[in-house]
Amino acid sequence: MSERRHIEEIEQVLGGSQTGRDGLVSASWRRCVELYGMDPMRRDPAYIVTESELRDHRKQAEWMIGAARSSLQSLFRQVAGQNYVLLLTDAKGVCVDFFGDDLFVDDLRAAGLYLGSNWSENLAGTCGVGACIVTQEPVTVHQDDHFGNAHTTLSCTAAPIFDSLGGLAAVLDISLLRSPTPKRSQNLAMSLVTNAARRVEMANLMAESRRDWVLRLSASPEFLDVDPEAAVRLDGGGRVLGYTRAARRLFPDGGEVIGRRVDEVLGLSVDDLPDLMRDRPTEERIIEMRDGGALFGHAIAPQAPRTAPRSSRRGGPLAGLAGEDPAMAQLLAQAAKLARTSVPLLITGATGTGKTKLAHAIHMVGTANGFLSLDCAGLSPDVLREATATLTGPTTLVLRRIEDLPADTAPTLTAVLDGGPCLRPIVTTCADPAALALPGPLFHRLAGATLRLPSLRQRRDLGWLLDRVLHRRAPEDMRLSPSARAALLGRSWPGNLRELEQVLDVAIALCDGRVIDLPDLPAPVDSLPEPPDAEEQLEQVMEACGWNMARAARRLGVNRSTVLRRLRKAGLQPPS
Repeated sequence: MSERRHIEEIEQVLGGSQTGRDGLVSASWRRCVELYGMDPMRRDPAYIVTESELRDHRKQAEWMIGAARSSLQSLFRQVAGQNYVLLLTDAKGVCVDFFGDDLFVDDLRAAGLYLGSNWSENLAGTCGVGACIVTQEPVTVHQDDHFGNAHTTLSCTAAPIFDSLGGLAAVLDISLLRSPTPKRSQNLAMSLVTNAARRVEMANLMAESRRDWVLRLSASPEFLDVDPEAAVRLDGGGRVLGYTRAARRLFPDGGEVIGRRVDEVLGLSVDDLPDLMRDRPTEERIIEMRDGGALFGHAIAPQAPRTAPRSSRRGGPLAGLAGEDPAMAQLLAQAAKLARTSVPLLITGATGTGKTKLAHAIHMVGTANGFLSLDCAGLSPDVLREATATLTGPTTLVLRRIEDLPADTAPTLTAVLDGGPCLRPIVTTCADPAALALPGPLFHRLAGATLRLPSLRQRRDLGWLLDRVLHRRAPEDMRLSPSARAALLGRSWPGNLRELEQVLDVAIALCDGRVIDLPDLPAPVDSLPEPPDAEEQLEQVMEACGWNMARAARRLGVNRSTVLRRLRKAGLQPPS
């Protein structure tokens, strides 16, 4: 179709005419003009995010990239030699993983079929990823289905990937730079991408379900054990903790799935699950449905906690927090056991050791659906009440930097915890728990169990952390030279993981090639010359922060007690 005819058809659709175009395409065209203000006559190039933005998107999608990688590799092998390219985007439409033929990399980059491209509908117009995000259904946007003339040679077929709580987590897209004209030529691509997305959801659910029952379901016995269609994660009482998207149709009323009892829709209870395990033939594992139908079921029992350091964290949100470090292995094993309880947790450690990351991972492993994170510095009673007033159901309440909680907020926090039995507090602090200036009743509501994160210089998995952070924040083919690696392994890392990430970010930015060497590394913080007058610098920072010790501590990268000690040593006092 010529550009002129393409624009004329868009104008017809905007005027309310039926042109034979798919309904989802016509609806997207109308959004492009009426909602996003796009001009179909413009040939806008692909929108590519910056390197820094891409690192942030990849970091946030790290768990999904890991869950999807095996399925993407398998899918790419299936279409090898057919010039297809695979994109995994996050829920915002930014490509965070990519598989394509190296022979066509330049063409793929130019078309936006590469890492860092943003295919959200409001930027790219009608396209596979954008339409999939809007509709949350598998779609094919073929050639002149695209709104923008710059993309009308492409054919894009995309399927949504949902997390185990039913939220859109990613989009898997299979595209061609050039394809046969009939749209039906992409029917096989649709089948491949939807099956791959289903397997990614299954892999993610299984990784989260080591301590729970999993019931996998299939309409036929042949594929039950090897490629089931749907799955639900169940607690010991038969309530749903997570599910794949295909399992959503078991609950046809459209209501919330999490927390529902599985016996509402299936003719079985938790006590019946052992009868559906692999020691029975698949043909005998029949589950009657409440609507009169039947499915075949495969039940997987909760796995016992592992004690070996290598295997104790294989999969799940806690897996990415440590390598082969005995102290961290023991700490994470304790965290995994405590995550499934409602015991309040106190996470301690120096600045930058990963306390907030550990709190998030514990929440993901636990059973609470709700999540609220609050910074205690300057937290007023009114803000605390407002933030917690609408919380319902089991909720993880993360309280960051509890040492900075204002004294007048402590009674309100005590009352909130007393009045919210479903709240599970997880507290983080740089201070020694014994030195926390909290009222006794509040302290004992917060400190049920203590998890102490070691400083980076005390960890034995520093080499593993270097590789993991570099892989997450840099192009895949970037690496450290032996001399740069040795230099980094020898640093004391007073800023811990936060400093490590920032050092590698600087090195990635300064590196001209693909090998980070010694000249690319910024000087260690602890080797920088001391300021000529430390007392004068401290006084200047205090004045700049209005003599607010919590604010000054954050600016100096230390805790509040350190600021107080330095002030006393220097004999400095706030102006009267």
